[in-house]
Amino acid sequence: MKRAGILLVATVLLTGCTAPAPEAPTRPAALGGTVTVFAAASLTAAFDALAAEFEQQHPEVDVVVNYGGSSGLATQITEGAPADVFAAANESTMARVVDAGDAGDTTVFTTNTLVLVTPAGNPAGVTGLADLANPDFAIALCDPAVPCGSAAQALLDTAGVTAAPDTLEEDVKAVLTKVQLGEADAGLVYVTDAHAPGVIVDIVYVPEAQEVVNRYPIAVLTGAPNPDAAQAWVDFVLSDAGQQALADAGFLAP
Repeated sequence: MKRAGILLVATVLLTGCTAPAPEAPTRPAALGGTVTVFAAASLTAAFDALAAEFEQQHPEVDVVVNYGGSSGLATQITEGAPADVFAAANESTMARVVDAGDAGDTTVFTTNTLVLVTPAGNPAGVTGLADLANPDFAIALCDPAVPCGSAAQALLDTAGVTAAPDTLEEDVKAVLTKVQLGEADAGLVYVTDAHAPGVIVDIVYVPEAQEVVNRYPIAVLTGAPNPDAAQAWVDFVLSDAGQQALADAGFLAP
């Protein structure tokens, strides 16, 4: 009887000390579908490279990037265009989307500055910002309503130059195209565009440009059709790999 009692107590004690079986770890759901990114035109080279790498890491995801002037993209978003992510070329444009309730938290992920460009060989002999006031030169600038245009105006104000532009373009790519084709003697574009693959222009650096820095914010849109993939894309842009791709394209740290 004593022996049986001891065995019973021992069995109860051993049973009470047995650790519960560990729960199987929850695996995150695989990403899939399309993630639609609205991005400033100046991000084309960097985001094309990032999209290819992101799709390699997530084979079930297609990244579709709609490039354009940030102001026009913001208007499309606030008017209901379906998109998952917005990456703007300045904070004031992003603020329009946030104020409309179409984006929540935003993060500045990179910065950019302007540079003066001329056609290859600089046939007009442009030497600096002061030449943008010369009516004898054909000058291309971005429209002040878009980030590259507002930055150009701020740069000209800083330098005390009143420009005489012959054309005002909707985005920086259009300015660059005018200059490359020789349809303009000079224009102001982002450093990243002047150094983009395949671009053949002469570059005139202006010291005042360091005082006018565009800060680029990014956000998942509140009506994102694919919010999980959208957040993964934003996280990827902010990651070391994303920041390296931006640096390779000539962008500066945020």
